[in-house]
Formats: sequence, C-alpha cells, structure tokens
Amino acid sequence: MDWLNYHHLLYFWMVAREGTISRAAKELRLAQPTISGQIRALERSLDQKLFTRVGRNLQLTETGQLVYRYADEIFTLGRELTETLKGRPSGRPLRLRVGVADVLPKLISRRLLAPALSMAEPVQLVVQEGKTEQLLAELSIHGLDMVLADAPIGGAARVKAYNHPLGECGLTFFAVEEIAARHRDQFPRSLDVAPVLLPTENTMLRRSIQHWLEDSDVRPRIVAEFEDSALMKVFGEQGAGIFPAPTVIEDDVRRHHNVEVVGRAPNIRERFYAITVERRIKHPAVQAISDAAKQNLFDGAGLAEGPRENLSNGAAHGSGAKGATSGGGANGAANGSGGHANGHDPDAIEANGHAVSIDAAAEEE
Repeated sequence: MDWLNYHHLLYFWMVAREGTISRAAKELRLAQPTISGQIRALERSLDQKLFTRVGRNLQLTETGQLVYRYADEIFTLGRELTETLKGRPSGRPLRLRVGVADVLPKLISRRLLAPALSMAEPVQLVVQEGKTEQLLAELSIHGLDMVLADAPIGGAARVKAYNHPLGECGLTFFAVEEIAARHRDQFPRSLDVAPVLLPTENTMLRRSIQHWLEDSDVRPRIVAEFEDSALMKVFGEQGAGIFPAPTVIEDDVRRHHNVEVVGRAPNIRERFYAITVERRIKHPAVQAISDAAKQNLFDGAGLAEGPRENLSNGAAHGSGAKGATSGGGANGAANGSGGHANGHDPDAIEANGHAVSIDAAAEEE
C-alpha cells in the first residue's frame, strides 16, 4: 500500500494557499529550503509536478490543482475534527460545485439552482461559469459536481459523463412597448425586416431560430448578436430590438426588463440538462435541483428518457436530431414546419479532460 506523507502535503497546501514559499515559511515558522525540499519529496512520491514557476511566482499545474482540492478538504476536515472534540459544532454545510454554461440565461440558472439553497440541510453553493467544453473538462477530474447546459454531450466531447434532462420549453420574443405594439400583429410574419437581437451563430439556440425563420420565410434585420444573453436583454430593454428568451421565464423577463411579449414560438425548443459523472444522481443537492426542475419549473413536459451510456470507441452517437419547428404567435399566425429541433439523445461519452481555472458566475439584473 502506498502511504502519503501528510507533513509534505501540509507544506504543499500552505504554499499553494499563501502563493509563495516565503509566506508559507513565515506561517509555518520553517526555513524556506526545508519547505522546498519537502515539496520536492512530495512530487517524487506522486511522480508528478505540482508547481510551475511563472516569473517570481509559483503556479499550480493541472495535477497541482487536483491535489490542492483534496488537500483543502483533508485539512478542513482535520480542523473541524479538532473543533468538534473541543465541543464546538462545526456547522459544515454540504458543498455543491456547479458549472454553468455561459450561454444559459442567468434567470434560468438562478431558478434551476434555487432549490439547492432551500434544502433542510445547509448547502454551500460554488458556481463557475464558462464554456461548456471547459466545464466538462473540470467535471471529468471531479472539480465540479454538475454542469448545467443547454445541450447534451456531443460525440466530440471526450469526457465520460451522463446527461440528465431537466426539461424543455418554447421561446418567447420580447421588446419595449412601442416596438412590441408595432410587430405583435401577424407574428411571426411581422418579424420580416424588424430589428432583432439574436444569440451568436455558434450557439444551439441561434441555429434553431435560424431554421425557424427560414421555414417561416421571414428575414428580420439583425441589429446585434450576443454570446451573453444577459447583455442581449439589456440592449432589448433599451429599445435596440426584439429579442428571444425561454418562455418558462417570460414573467421574470417582463418584470425585470420592463418589456412586452411580441409573440411566442412554442416549437423552437430550448432544452436544459444536468451533466454529471454518475449514471444515477447521488449528490442530494443535485437530486433536489433535478426534481424541482421536472416537477415545478418545467412540469415534466417534453422530458427525454433517463441517461443512456454510449462509449465513444466507435459506438454510434445520436446528435443533431431533426424535429418540426413552426412559428406560433400570441395572436395566432403559425407558419412553416420541418425545421431542426435543437435536441440530442442523452448519452455518456468516454474521454479525458483538462483542468481549467474557476470564475464566479455573473449575476443578471
């Protein structure tokens, strides 16, 4: 059995936490060469480099980040053990580390995550926002418990993980009152040459909207394109054009951004997924999020079947499924069919990822 030298691990943890060997040496009341030697010994025992030097500073390697997370848990538990033995309750909350795809509307993210903070057991929520590929890489090394995304893992993803469908809904188009009144009648035909704000072309939602517009033979005037849906809404509330958002947050969008509904497109489907490394969800907070989404937020409508495994070593992977899309408006007019739905069969894909840095998710107002 391989034994880990916890003294060496403590010195590594202190250096990683303090940022430099000199500050760690001062905290530990040890000479710098002593700490340097102990860290080198730890690297030899693990057969991995834990630090790389950038200028005069030390930076954690990918392996170093992984070791640091484990070390942080170990020494936090040790401190809590001491406190408990002294008769002081630790009050340690359940930790949930979530990655949120940056294309996900912030209002949707907030409503999906809210049930975790309403559990009887205290939960500490740590949210990281980024590109889906980066978040999946972090998930693969257990840096995250769950990733929230608007699409299941595709065949190109090299991570073994499982898609857990949370729900789906249609799309609503909004604008300030003056623009909405002008373009509400005969929706979606009324969007022809109308000023619109859309997601960028690299997003699943934009492709679905584009197919729907083509099927409806509508050619709006694209004023601006956004990767950040929150910024798109801000431009929309300033009167820059008509913009889309998931129908499930229609009331929130109207209230937060002082806009009105132009029309609804129920057949442009936005789908939302919790992605984990587990076939069956085990984390209590992830289970609470999944249950609440299906029962309350989306009412279980349109949910796909549970996760199915599909390894990427030659196995077929379903993606880019076609489905009918058609224009549906607040005042009736429905046009077009035969577009592409933005859904994929849920699968698990085998692979390896790389660690990424952690950023806090932005807040939308």
